[in-house]
Amino acid sequence: MYGGFEGFFLCHCSHCRKGTGSAHAANIFSHVAKLRWLSGESQVTVYNLPETRHVRSFCTVCGSALPTLQMNGRLLVVPAGSLDTDVPLRPQGHIFMESRANWDEQLEKLPQFGSFPE
Repeated sequence: MYGGFEGFFLCHCSHCRKGTGSAHAANIFSHVAKLRWLSGESQVTVYNLPETRHVRSFCTVCGSALPTLQMNGRLLVVPAGSLDTDVPLRPQGHIFMESRANWDEQLEKLPQFGSFPE
């Protein structure tokens, strides 16, 4: 990828929750960044959820979430967790909070472990 990112949002919509299996998706957005595949592009599957604007790309080998072009190629959406480098910006906010999971409250207060708890 080259070019800058303009936004980083945590999306709590039901489509993102189901697509990630988590409380939210963490996506970086850009209208100017360009994606150039170095390898593996033939192993990318793009899924457009019918009758919605929800689009997901993933690797058919390992299932990892991958960047996708949306809005007829005008918007690059990059799952933050898919990057091998540090994310260049901090999340700017939570979106679609009206759809958030009922268990997604005060999660920062839960015990934290460096690895799987025994």
